[in-house]
Amino acid sequence: MSAAFFEPHFPSMVPGHQPVLLRETLALLNPRPAGRYLDCTFGGGGHSKAILDAAHDVSVVAMDRDPSAVTRAGELSEIYGSRFTLIDLDFGRLGEIEPSNFDGILFDLGVSSFQIDEVERGFSFRCDAPADMRMDPRVGVSASQLLETATEEMLVRAIRDFGEEQNWRRVVRAIVAARATGALARTASLAALISDAIPPRDRHTSRIHPATRAFQGIRIAVNDELGAIDRALPAAFAKLAPAGVLVVISFHSLEDRPVKQFFRRQCGQPEGAHDSLPQDLRAKFAEPLTRKPVTPSDEEIAANPRSRSAKLRALRKL
Repeated sequence: MSAAFFEPHFPSMVPGHQPVLLRETLALLNPRPAGRYLDCTFGGGGHSKAILDAAHDVSVVAMDRDPSAVTRAGELSEIYGSRFTLIDLDFGRLGEIEPSNFDGILFDLGVSSFQIDEVERGFSFRCDAPADMRMDPRVGVSASQLLETATEEMLVRAIRDFGEEQNWRRVVRAIVAARATGALARTASLAALISDAIPPRDRHTSRIHPATRAFQGIRIAVNDELGAIDRALPAAFAKLAPAGVLVVISFHSLEDRPVKQFFRRQCGQPEGAHDSLPQDLRAKFAEPLTRKPVTPSDEEIAANPRSRSAKLRALRKL
């Protein structure tokens, strides 16, 4: 990396909500005076604020589909004025926004700490709440509606493919059998239903709650998270200025895989073991800034356990 790490002055917009891999992100973006940056996942605003403070006259355009982000963004608007803009939009629609020619673009994928901690949003089964799980509650259908009406093929995709749940057949059968009983309406009853569908040997040997994987899969399906990534990455690359840097932080293999493949494709590298295209037929549009994904330090994990699965990849557009 060409830039030296430095400590940001504002590690978090809100106490208890810490931006992941902040030092590493800033070192890679290396904000320059009067630079223009795009934060595609505003969340709590920690990354945006640190970028704004990193160099003189930096401007940040941020995106977030969560309507509650508009309120959180108000503080940055008061401090930075026209240097900061929030666009109330899903990053999967990044290609629709007009601003472009950014010096750096950041994605911090997955569900935000705010969404997990807001019990009524239904992302977690730690507390009972309506099973909603929508990152933007103004659009789409809730998790409970999806489970009540989805085809079996859609349920398999959510539980087996997105949740990577080994006992997906049992879970899907339990969901279908529970339709119209009210069991799919709330997080506590849904988690209990899924847990009861998991064989006792698997429940007792797993280090995570038996419903964790299925909840992840349902959430991904409700929000079309993987589809949004597939649409957003090429749109983001197109909006980078020459020598602009793209940084993506992911939290599980389903997110990291398309990022890794996209990065390797842009850098003229084989996308996987089965990619046998001759090197002289590959086009190179970028150079990798991370040979392997950057992961949090032991100190960061101790301070912010939610960062433990984070992986950061970065490239520079040629």
